[in-house]
Amino acid sequence: MKKNHLFSFVAASLIGTTCIQCTSPKNNKVAESLPQESELFMKLPDYCPTPDGMAIAPNGDLILACPNFADITQPACLMRITKDGNISKWLDVPVLEETGWASPMGLAFNEEGDLFISDNQGWSGAEKAKNKGRILRLKFENDQLKETITVASGLEHPNGIRIRNGKLYVTQSSLSQIKDPSGLLVSGVYCFDMNDRDIVVTNTNEDKNLITAVVTKNPEVQYGLDGIVFDEAGDLFVGNFGDGAIHRIKMDAEGKVLSNDVWAQDTTQLRTTDGMCIDDKGNIWVADFSANAVARVDKTGKIQRMAQSPDSDGSKGELDQPGEPIVWNGQVIVSCFDLVTGPDKVNTKHDKPFTLAKLSLEE
Repeated sequence: MKKNHLFSFVAASLIGTTCIQCTSPKNNKVAESLPQESELFMKLPDYCPTPDGMAIAPNGDLILACPNFADITQPACLMRITKDGNISKWLDVPVLEETGWASPMGLAFNEEGDLFISDNQGWSGAEKAKNKGRILRLKFENDQLKETITVASGLEHPNGIRIRNGKLYVTQSSLSQIKDPSGLLVSGVYCFDMNDRDIVVTNTNEDKNLITAVVTKNPEVQYGLDGIVFDEAGDLFVGNFGDGAIHRIKMDAEGKVLSNDVWAQDTTQLRTTDGMCIDDKGNIWVADFSANAVARVDKTGKIQRMAQSPDSDGSKGELDQPGEPIVWNGQVIVSCFDLVTGPDKVNTKHDKPFTLAKLSLEE
């Protein structure tokens, strides 16, 4: 009964608030003139059915978050991938006692080698996980977990995470308690000090850590801020998933937000903005979750779809509902979430194999 219950609420979440609704009729046709075709980087073990966020460890290994929403009987874990292609489980993410699970999505290391995790408990859609999201800090000694610190708790939908100048910047993809006059979804960016502990947020405008908020204007796709990157100048870029838009947020030296404007938007090239990364040339790479595509945005804000795949099982390296890209070892590695379906999604089902795809940094 317990197993059936766990699967039932995940299934319900995929047709409820977690499932991102349609904007256009189903279309599995893929343009033939795109610069690249993705290739298979790696097949993942059976206990990694929904790979998501990634970060590069201090020793250069690639760390992959597996929240395992497709099979929550599998412990949410972090995988380690070495430069020679070996993959192994690093650790199971410490669970929240109240819910009995963890949901790691965004990852970021600081200079000391501590790992910060967005534990998005609310993605499951389970009532007992509502507003139970956490920001965790994992401290290590000789590559073994030494201490788990809760930086913040009570978050509705923490997602992407980045570190800059001793601060943690976290996207919250949904802030349902903040009501916009339009009735449309509000989401935002939270900022915490890297050394904060046990901050409890309310997911309202009363939170001092909420530094800026946006409204997702597309009524058909009510899912908000997701991917997040900084450029060399210190400007913060965040993706508004439902609008397929990238916002540029400018801040002063003290971190106060000076402006938050749509910087790049072209739905013919980028329909939804999931995870993002930035390369050494300042190009931002974006996972287009609904379109099975990856786009690149140059420093002027011009968006170009780089690769796109039809519905598939990903076994040949297709983009099987890409969740996040990362620049690693001279290429762009892309996690394939392969779970959410709907009229707007190229993806039609969750199936094996569970994969990471890859693209070239150059056209």
